[in-house]
Amino acid sequence: GSAYYAPSAAVLQMVDSIILDKKRILPCTVFLRGEYDIDGLCIGVPVKLGAGGIEEIIQVQLSSEEKAALDKSASAVKELVEVMSNRTATASGS
Repeated sequence: GSAYYAPSAAVLQMVDSIILDKKRILPCTVFLRGEYDIDGLCIGVPVKLGAGGIEEIIQVQLSSEEKAALDKSASAVKELVEVMSNRTATASGS
Protein backbone atom coordinates (compact mmCIF):
# COMPACT_ATOMS: atom_id res chain seq x y z
CA GLY A 1 0.00 0.00 0.00
CA SER A 2 0.84 3.66 0.23
CA ALA A 3 2.83 3.16 3.43
CA TYR A 4 5.46 1.47 1.27
CA TYR A 5 4.94 3.25 -2.04
CA ALA A 6 5.03 6.90 -0.91
CA PRO A 7 8.35 6.75 0.99
CA SER A 8 10.04 4.74 -1.76
CA ALA A 9 8.76 7.16 -4.42
CA ALA A 10 10.13 10.09 -2.39
CA VAL A 11 13.55 8.43 -2.04
CA LEU A 12 13.56 7.69 -5.77
CA GLN A 13 12.94 11.39 -6.52
CA MET A 14 15.81 12.37 -4.21
CA VAL A 15 18.25 9.87 -5.71
CA ASP A 16 17.19 10.85 -9.24
CA SER A 17 17.75 14.54 -8.49
CA ILE A 18 21.21 13.89 -7.03
CA ILE A 19 22.50 11.37 -9.60
CA LEU A 20 21.17 13.29 -12.61
CA ASP A 21 21.94 16.72 -11.07
CA LYS A 22 18.34 17.83 -11.63
CA LYS A 23 18.43 20.41 -8.85
CA ARG A 24 14.87 19.61 -7.83
CA ILE A 25 13.32 21.33 -4.87
CA LEU A 26 12.13 18.61 -2.50
CA PRO A 27 11.23 18.39 1.19
CA CYS A 28 14.09 16.94 3.25
CA THR A 29 15.06 16.87 6.89
CA VAL A 30 18.19 18.99 7.28
CA PHE A 31 20.28 20.49 10.07
CA LEU A 32 19.34 24.17 10.23
CA ARG A 33 21.89 26.83 11.11
CA GLY A 34 19.69 29.89 11.47
CA GLU A 35 17.39 29.28 8.53
CA TYR A 36 13.77 29.97 9.47
CA ASP A 37 15.25 31.40 12.71
CA ILE A 38 15.97 27.83 13.87
CA ASP A 39 19.49 26.89 14.91
CA GLY A 40 20.94 23.49 15.70
CA LEU A 41 17.94 21.28 14.89
CA CYS A 42 17.06 18.86 12.12
CA ILE A 43 13.76 19.95 10.60
CA GLY A 44 11.98 19.11 7.34
CA VAL A 45 12.16 22.03 4.90
CA PRO A 46 12.40 22.48 1.12
CA VAL A 47 15.91 22.06 -0.30
CA LYS A 48 17.51 22.05 -3.73
CA LEU A 49 19.03 18.61 -4.41
CA GLY A 50 21.67 18.18 -7.07
CA ALA A 51 24.97 16.43 -7.69
CA GLY A 52 26.35 18.13 -4.57
CA GLY A 53 23.57 16.71 -2.42
CA ILE A 54 21.81 19.48 -0.53
CA GLU A 55 22.87 22.51 -2.54
CA GLU A 56 20.58 25.07 -0.97
CA ILE A 57 18.01 25.34 1.79
CA ILE A 58 15.02 27.13 0.29
CA GLN A 59 13.49 29.65 2.69
CA VAL A 60 9.83 30.05 1.85
CA GLN A 61 7.97 33.15 3.00
CA LEU A 62 5.66 31.87 5.74
CA SER A 63 2.47 33.44 7.03
CA SER A 64 2.41 34.25 10.73
CA GLU A 65 0.29 31.14 11.32
CA GLU A 66 2.70 28.93 9.36
CA LYS A 67 5.70 30.41 11.19
CA ALA A 68 3.99 29.78 14.54
CA ALA A 69 3.30 26.16 13.54
CA LEU A 70 6.92 25.67 12.41
CA ASP A 71 8.21 27.17 15.66
CA LYS A 72 5.90 24.88 17.65
CA SER A 73 7.21 21.85 15.74
CA ALA A 74 10.81 22.96 16.27
CA SER A 75 10.17 23.34 20.01
CA ALA A 76 8.72 19.83 20.14
CA VAL A 77 11.75 18.42 18.29
CA LYS A 78 14.13 20.31 20.59
CA GLU A 79 12.32 19.01 23.67
CA LEU A 80 12.44 15.43 22.37
CA VAL A 81 16.17 15.74 21.60
CA GLU A 82 16.79 16.99 25.15
CA VAL A 83 14.72 14.16 26.68
CA MET A 84 16.56 11.55 24.62
CA SER A 85 19.95 13.11 25.41
CA ASN A 86 19.17 12.99 29.13
CA ARG A 87 17.92 9.41 28.84
CA THR A 88 21.10 8.37 27.00
CA ALA A 89 23.29 10.11 29.58
CA THR A 90 21.40 8.40 32.43
CA ALA A 91 21.63 4.99 30.76
CA SER A 92 25.38 5.32 30.24
CA GLY A 93 25.93 6.41 33.84
CA SER A 94 27.08 9.95 33.02
